Amino acid sequence: MISVQTQGRPVLRILGTAATLIEPLRREAERDLGITLAFEVLDGVSAQRRAAIQPKTYDVYDQWFHNIDIVWSSAALQPIRTQRLKHWDRLIREDHAIGVRGRLGGADDMPLHSLYVQGDLRLGAERSERIGVLPTVYNVDSFGYLPDALPRDLASGEESWGWILDERVRGRVALVADPTVGSVDAALAANTLGLTHFVNVGRLSISEIDELVRILMRRKRAGHFAGFWHSIKEARALIEGGEVAIESMWSPTVGDLRSSGFKIAYARPKEGYRAWHGCLGLSSQIGGRVLDVAYEFLNWWLAGPAGAIMARQGYYFSVRSMVQAHLTPAEWSYWYLGEPASCDMLGPDGKVAALAGAVREGGADWQRLSHIAVWTTTMPEHHYLVRRWGQLLAA
Repeated sequence: MISVQTQGRPVLRILGTAATLIEPLRREAERDLGITLAFEVLDGVSAQRRAAIQPKTYDVYDQWFHNIDIVWSSAALQPIRTQRLKHWDRLIREDHAIGVRGRLGGADDMPLHSLYVQGDLRLGAERSERIGVLPTVYNVDSFGYLPDALPRDLASGEESWGWILDERVRGRVALVADPTVGSVDAALAANTLGLTHFVNVGRLSISEIDELVRILMRRKRAGHFAGFWHSIKEARALIEGGEVAIESMWSPTVGDLRSSGFKIAYARPKEGYRAWHGCLGLSSQIGGRVLDVAYEFLNWWLAGPAGAIMARQGYYFSVRSMVQAHLTPAEWSYWYLGEPASCDMLGPDGKVAALAGAVREGGADWQRLSHIAVWTTTMPEHHYLVRRWGQLLAA
């Protein structure tokens, strides 16, 4: 399907989430490539559903690795030929994150297991000249909190996922509404508090999903949760409105709140981080000039400018050496090396994301990657999880 053309400029339709589809990235890509980008920003579940069943409505799918298996199995994406990627060899050498294992998830949770297209068209770890999606950004997530708003005996202890289900913060907790993400955060918390025991928090069985939802239902009926957020904007609003003191949080929200004067701490949980890896996929319905432009966009990503924009909201980039050239030495030292900020660090929107002297929680990129508990994945019982999680949100 040929995309709409505007005054001779190719229009590339990008489907994804607010995690990466931000205005500064769109402006820079349009300027560098001479194309028009049309962003459609949805929540993770809605974007995955659209990608799987309506591949004619987008050209490029910008998502997370853990959302790819279902979209790929629906034949909505076409293989990406690595020969057309200018810096593919560098990516394979430098993107160590795709092969890092989670300590509490298992060997099968790392992104590498869903990277290469195999002979039977399934995705796997054995190398080939075709990939299902192009790895781009990655990060490790935890929860943010207001230290002064938590009980002193809790905030003075070692940071733990258990805090988000601790009775002492009842009524002031929020979880991310996305089932593949929120369920893992909650499972890590339930394990830590001894409320149950999950063998692999990244691959819950049907009975384990039922047990997790029972635990969360009891907490919800007791007034434990102040909300479940669907977007970065909603997560920020819950803190700004005063309803929430601790919540599942992503790096952009941390920067936004700090730029607004909030004293937000971003936890390094003793159990480890929940990690994720982003990627770009190509719709099975595009070809010809549209496909050529899509590859130009993928190669623009690999060249580093997109990774620099993402670094300023706390994300890492798959081609480490390419992004360094697009960051100042001060930015590189703070965002990647974990050193004190030598000046105020600006986010992609130009607002202060970290004050001079601040040190990034968790340290350098390699230190944070070495502290991963689990990678967010599409669980074998994903459809059942989505149904049960929907019942939790509706209760």
